[in-house]
Amino acid sequence: MGLAIAHAFAAAGHPIQLAARGSAGLETARTDLALRHGVEVTLHDFDVLDRDGFDGFLGGLPNLPEVAVSVVGYMGEQAENEQDLAQAALVMRTNYEGPAGILALLANRFEARGSGTLVGVSSVAGDRGRATNYVYGSAKAGFIAFLSGLRNRLAKKGVHVVTVLPGFVNTAMTEGLDLPEKLTAEPSEVGAAVLKAVQKGRNVIYVRRIWWLVMAIIRNIPEAVFKKLKL
Repeated sequence: MGLAIAHAFAAAGHPIQLAARGSAGLETARTDLALRHGVEVTLHDFDVLDRDGFDGFLGGLPNLPEVAVSVVGYMGEQAENEQDLAQAALVMRTNYEGPAGILALLANRFEARGSGTLVGVSSVAGDRGRATNYVYGSAKAGFIAFLSGLRNRLAKKGVHVVTVLPGFVNTAMTEGLDLPEKLTAEPSEVGAAVLKAVQKGRNVIYVRRIWWLVMAIIRNIPEAVFKKLKL
């Protein structure tokens, strides 16, 4: 998803700063983005679990971006997350603590500048806790709440915050799962949706609009009924 989003923004003329663990492994992707779209593309090492390295990472960027997109996700296995506290903590830190922390620092810099857009890619799993993935879902729910508060805080500061809820996406994380076609987006759809959301100043988006209806129904199932269901 991250590279698909980068391609969407590069095609619109944005310079790209790709950040990841072992960023040297993205050299081929960097070259492709630069040649295909004619924009400057740089690579930067970033570990979302290394909170102490966040300031140094931001200080090492060639410039403060106008748009920053957080695309971080690690689901793990629910059965393992239930039994292994360290594994559950890893899921929570990866999906909430780390992304919220780096966006918090970026928010302060964007606020001081008086402009910019922050984008957090969360998950529909955060709309309501379900037995099949509630550890992952709880972290995504926390991230959704964080983004909502950040948006409220920065609304009059010239900084916009977008929350993205992709639903199922055809990526390595969902490989091997039997996913319904109508509910499953391609990474390129996510990229186009994120770019459009930034351009239009949207607040919260579901990449495929059908997910808005699906999750509205799930959120409104009475608890007495919901706890009897397997979702």
